[in-house]
Amino acid sequence: MSGHSRWSTIKRKKGAADQKRGREFSKMIRVITQAARAGGGDPDQNATLRSVVDKAKSINMPTDTIARAIKRGTGEIEGANYEEITYEGYGPSGIALLIATLTDNRNRTTADVRHALNKYGGALGEAGCVQWMFSKKGVILVPSEGVDEEKIMEVGIEAGAEEVLEEGDFFKLLCSPSDLEPLKKALSGAGYTIDNAEVSMEAQTTIDVSDKAESVLRLIDALEDLDDVQDVYSNFDIPDSVMEKLDA
Repeated sequence: MSGHSRWSTIKRKKGAADQKRGREFSKMIRVITQAARAGGGDPDQNATLRSVVDKAKSINMPTDTIARAIKRGTGEIEGANYEEITYEGYGPSGIALLIATLTDNRNRTTADVRHALNKYGGALGEAGCVQWMFSKKGVILVPSEGVDEEKIMEVGIEAGAEEVLEEGDFFKLLCSPSDLEPLKKALSGAGYTIDNAEVSMEAQTTIDVSDKAESVLRLIDALEDLDDVQDVYSNFDIPDSVMEKLDA
């Protein structure tokens, strides 16, 4: 298991408690609000908003909640002003971490992120210390059961996919961020089920953390549990055999 997208998918497959779901909704509301504020409240004219609304619907966020978040972003409803801050740091075994946040209180968020890192064997780094290890990519996950590899590669590459990889129970298609929506539409039009589609920071190389797997996962969980944290990207790799032992 490597990086961000597959980890988030596995967690979603396992299901979330009500408290976790409430936190997930709260975070998604911020993202929708920010997307609407930056690019307008019409998903047909704002690709970023369209993408996050689709993601909100995939976790069963109520339509009226989505609508209110959009109105906060466009100023129709009063709401907090958020700023995007990405923290960089390190975790067990020297893994790189990019921690994307949306916050209305920079000091609080910085303190919370630093506390989680220090508690679970990580450390906050300087700006730019690990960003160079990642590339911004569109990522789409398609369940691999019953899917012909050659056919999905053909459809994917024709629609802009740069790579088509098989990871566990999924095909992972990578593309430039601008090609994410066209690729998503092409795959859906060809009858493929899309489990997740997002713009992500993909690690260029990975670090095997088999001997520190539990520590790494505890740290990632602690960071993602913070209210202001939207995404955590990393370059760790945990072999399937190790994950199976941890899940046993």
